[in-house]
Amino acid sequence: MSKTQEPRRLRPATQLVHAGTMRSGFGEMSEALFLTQGFAYDTAAAAEARFKGEDDGFIYSRYSNPTTRMFEERMMALEGAGDARATASGMAAVWAALQCSVKAGDHVVAALALFGSCRYILETVLGRAGVACTLVNGRDLEAWRAAVRPETKLFFMESPTNPTLEVIDIAAVAEIAHAAGAKLVVDNVFATPLQQKPLQLGADVVVYSATKHIDGQGRCLGGVILSSKEWIDENLHDFFRHTGPSLSPFNAWVLLKGLETLPLRVACQTANAARLADHLAQSPKVSRILYPGRADHPDAAVIARQMTGGSTLLAFEVKGGKAAAFRFCDALQVVKITNNLGDAKSLITHPATTTHKNLAPEARAELGISDGLLRFSAGIEDIEDLMEDVDAALAAA
Repeated sequence: MSKTQEPRRLRPATQLVHAGTMRSGFGEMSEALFLTQGFAYDTAAAAEARFKGEDDGFIYSRYSNPTTRMFEERMMALEGAGDARATASGMAAVWAALQCSVKAGDHVVAALALFGSCRYILETVLGRAGVACTLVNGRDLEAWRAAVRPETKLFFMESPTNPTLEVIDIAAVAEIAHAAGAKLVVDNVFATPLQQKPLQLGADVVVYSATKHIDGQGRCLGGVILSSKEWIDENLHDFFRHTGPSLSPFNAWVLLKGLETLPLRVACQTANAARLADHLAQSPKVSRILYPGRADHPDAAVIARQMTGGSTLLAFEVKGGKAAAFRFCDALQVVKITNNLGDAKSLITHPATTTHKNLAPEARAELGISDGLLRFSAGIEDIEDLMEDVDAALAAA
């Protein structure tokens, strides 16, 4: 393998093309795809040395793989992390990051505004394992402080949140967590690693669903956990090897290709989301607009401190409740109805009946998820076509 180029001297767009690249003796330009389960050793002694950690070569693709490692190292360079582990999906990343950090008798504090599957892990999966969880208003710093117990080991949040795009003060929450002797895990998928850097703000661990912007073209599933090498070694390394949430090498290769165009796509998607947010805000059929790039966002001051872009997503409420929201969605021609996000194609979701349907009506109301709320993931289409599509759908709603 050729020597890896030092990524820290490169700017993000360059890192996303070159960082972590390993080339075989053939000198291939595109990253090689190593579809293999295991690796051969020249001698039995070589195998012993590999398993003892005296030789840092590859052992088994459930542990690590050259293609997967290239993806991890490229993400490390972009995020500024000491180490990373790629997982089969975003939820595998969330589950592994949380599960490896706690044991029976421990306590987790998490922001109330979470994706439904994240709440299931916290309240049901960890609960069955004897780990208690307290959910708090993520914007309320005193609520985080008040929730801390002697056995609190972990804080968890999404920021911006799904689907109402609340933005939580990561630095302030990290300070509270560290004062309590706890670690902070941040799901940064809505911001992307280009628009927010949780590790620089004090977070200890960052997780992504690489299925979203990192692939960005609806092709495969993937996730990644990033932290210091010390945290990975002490918490995740053995857990990851023995429980097997690993990313397939093929998907890692697809995600490497996605990373090359991430800055171009995110810039276009963010610009389109901002234009659409301003456009929808003028409609008498829209009662509420939530976009992190607008001055009227409730968390505008926090956004100005910790984000460099306004997100590729927006949320808005159509007057007329569920019936009007469904008419709006059904009338769209360019925008597609799906529960995914971060795609090159523009996508629409009705959270109350899809991603957050398992929450009780009272819980959805507490999070601001009304029957008329829609989550819009802006794609890279021509903005004029998107606005015309949205206008026609509003007329139908």
